[in-house]
Amino acid sequence: MKDDDEDKSAPKTERNLEGNLNRSLNQKAKNNYSKQVGSVAARKLKAQRHVTKTVWSGLGMMGLVGWSVAIPTVLGAALGIWLDDTYPSDRSWTLALLVLGLCLGCFNAWHWVQKEDKDIHQPEDSDDVN
Repeated sequence: MKDDDEDKSAPKTERNLEGNLNRSLNQKAKNNYSKQVGSVAARKLKAQRHVTKTVWSGLGMMGLVGWSVAIPTVLGAALGIWLDDTYPSDRSWTLALLVLGLCLGCFNAWHWVQKEDKDIHQPEDSDDVN
């Protein structure tokens, strides 16, 4: 009788081991699949963030820098001409405000370029989701 009980319990134990092994393998496969999906998603997000770094965006940046210098310079000169016409004096408001507008425009352009340079050269490690 004991032999019959041992024969019945042996297949149960083997089935339990196989079931545990299958569950363990399924869990490992799910973890591996999750890592693969996470890696693909991280690459897609990184690619979407860096889409704007093209030749056209570089040309647009040059135009933006040019306008950020030109507009304050022209506005300063225009205000200076108006002040010289309205309130005549021995000093030229046009020249003073032209230089002031040029300085403000250059500072504005420098600030913008520094910001873009920082965005471009930020560490790539911060983009990874892993």
